[in-house]
Amino acid sequence: MDTPIDTIFPADSVEFCPHPVAADVLVCGTYNLEKDPVVKEGSTQRRTGQCRVYKAEPSLSVAKAALREMQAIDLPAVLDMKWCHRSLSSSPLLGVADSEGNITLHEWKEDKLESHSSISCAPSDVLCLSLDWSNRRHLIALGSLIVSLSNGSLCRLSPNESGLSIADSWHAHDFEPWIAAWDYWDLSIIWSGGDDLKLKGWDIRQGFSQPTFTNKRFDAGITTIQSHPHIENQFAVGSYDNTVRLFDKRKPLLPVTEVDVGGGAWRVKWHPSADRKKDLLVACMHDGFKIVRFADLGGAGLDGGEVVKRFDSHTSLAYGADWSFANGGGGETLIASCSFYDHTLNLWTG
Repeated sequence: MDTPIDTIFPADSVEFCPHPVAADVLVCGTYNLEKDPVVKEGSTQRRTGQCRVYKAEPSLSVAKAALREMQAIDLPAVLDMKWCHRSLSSSPLLGVADSEGNITLHEWKEDKLESHSSISCAPSDVLCLSLDWSNRRHLIALGSLIVSLSNGSLCRLSPNESGLSIADSWHAHDFEPWIAAWDYWDLSIIWSGGDDLKLKGWDIRQGFSQPTFTNKRFDAGITTIQSHPHIENQFAVGSYDNTVRLFDKRKPLLPVTEVDVGGGAWRVKWHPSADRKKDLLVACMHDGFKIVRFADLGGAGLDGGEVVKRFDSHTSLAYGADWSFANGGGGETLIASCSFYDHTLNLWTG
């Protein structure tokens, strides 16, 4: 895409729809701290945002794809979004984490997102920082969600007849837990990390009075975690310290390998195709977007990853990135990325 899209508000989250009926649909979340010249004592500035919906227009060349704006949904500021990996008989469903303690669900119907349901995870002065669906590998109508909150808590949401309800909520970190994620291979296991420099594991079966492990060997805050959808036991962890580490969940205190990505790793995304299971997309905050390839992923002698492609057209904080789930020709995959202060959304391939 030659011309970047102006998202109006600062952009921080990008997600391609995994459902085959809407594989050309892309959402971008924005976060705007309203400039109020007079902020009364004890009050907070208002955070507003949007979920902006686009379609990737087909082209003979994946690299020439263009975006057409379909919709803009006004919300409190959006901090994270994830599509639910649903069974094919169910409509695509998007979960949105906002700045007023809410998770809202939006269903894709007749070429637009419609409000499905909403649940409050915390008071309105608490931010929902991240969310992750449990059913990435197990396609069911509705999975469970794990949500991290700015007050240090995690909240587990379980499906019910109308949507989601709170199953558990517990204090997990002493500072902001920027990320919480499921083990896609074992839906009893949750990982979380945050500004207390701790990576923690949790087991639903054991309760949440204490974590199953606490890894304190980080020099900066933990920002992103994703379970590998194609290789059991492995998960990637990004940090403000410019490093992405791969862990084996059976030995979670020492990384299997690590790679310097040049900027704080705000988001990591494994390639959706098993054919490219060695490739990890990284939003590197102060150093653009990169694809990291690991030479012997899942093998015994795993060396550090190699940056095989980078995208530096953004002029601000690199926050949101995702791979398209639609198969592209020539081995190339369509990628969307967004950046914050320049409120820009781009398409590229890698």
